[in-house]
Amino acid sequence: MSEIVQSIEKKMNKAVVVMKHEFVSIRTGRVSPSLFANLQVSYYGTPTHLEKIASISIPEARLVIIHPWDKNALGDIEKAIQSSDLSLNPSNDGKLIRVPIPPLSQERRQELAKLAKQVAEQARVAIRNIRREANDTLKQAHKKGELSEDEERRGHERIQKCTDSHVQEIDTLLAEKEREILEH
Repeated sequence: MSEIVQSIEKKMNKAVVVMKHEFVSIRTGRVSPSLFANLQVSYYGTPTHLEKIASISIPEARLVIIHPWDKNALGDIEKAIQSSDLSLNPSNDGKLIRVPIPPLSQERRQELAKLAKQVAEQARVAIRNIRREANDTLKQAHKKGELSEDEERRGHERIQKCTDSHVQEIDTLLAEKEREILEH
């Protein structure tokens, strides 16, 4: 039974990590290089993360500078930013790319907060699916005689505690992300 609990713990942790990874690409009021964390650039025909082919710096509060290590990638980086859902307009000067970051309107902040809630809800659904599968596994083990009724009940309780703690973590991370998005 403990291997079932350890297995769901790993799966639930992974669901939280995936949510955190998604949160990184949701823009907040503050500009950071993580804004481009999930941006894929077609570099010589191969999808590549932007940070693997360029350095990203923030010299001013509302300006991002992208300095590719290979000047041939400038056009590809510019296209990737324009086609992304970041709604940014980069300018290419032949050496580097400047990306002015406009301040977020209140309406856009609300949209981003809503997006964060959707990402969190997907993580909660994943957690609940993991719980359901683990509970089904326990029920099957009990039917086969591999677990006693008490062991099955204790297993369900441990699974529920694990689920509750992960859902609480998701809720905490969501509240933090919403605060970041909505602050001026």
